[in-house]
Amino acid sequence: MNAVIAEESVNNGWVAGARTGLGAMTADAVFLVCSLLGVVAFVERFPTVRAAMVGVGGVLMLYFAYGAAADATGGVDAVPTDGAATRATTGFRKAFVLALTNPYQILFWLTIGVGLLEPGRLDVFAYTPYVGGDLTGLLVVRTGSPALIVGFFLGITVWITGFPAALRAAQRRVDAFAPVVAGASALVLAGFGVVFLVDAVRTLA
Repeated sequence: MNAVIAEESVNNGWVAGARTGLGAMTADAVFLVCSLLGVVAFVERFPTVRAAMVGVGGVLMLYFAYGAAADATGGVDAVPTDGAATRATTGFRKAFVLALTNPYQILFWLTIGVGLLEPGRLDVFAYTPYVGGDLTGLLVVRTGSPALIVGFFLGITVWITGFPAALRAAQRRVDAFAPVVAGASALVLAGFGVVFLVDAVRTLA
């Protein structure tokens, strides 16, 4: 998500970057509601459904990586020419769809997300994919208050507005900043796209 936000921010402006982040946050809100209703758990119970989502997410990441690479190399058709509002809306849709096909985001809401509303203590980093065992005990919070969810989304709001603003500020100081960020975003998206596709193939095999 940060790679997509960064690429939109440096190429289309702060509004586009912030709205891209809003797309990801909207997906989190959808997952929160679905997890409370038990819908999200359905995905984890059926490996084939999860694998399909991982595969779709991987393809989308590779597609967005291509767009970011085009931006980095100054491709003629890399940036739409139909106005800032349309570009900002495109970023929102891009992040929203990408987040909805991210099974690790679903896993987050199955574990940490719902756990924030259940009274007790929650080891936040223990559920991190691949490295959770190494991070166990690093951040443990008391749960059971809706204020935690409110604080969670407020924290996301601060990030999706502050991160694009910081990128734009750096861009004004460094002329070659936009191509570098777009290139880095392309590499990150392509890398995770490949990882997702390999994961999907292994699950279906």
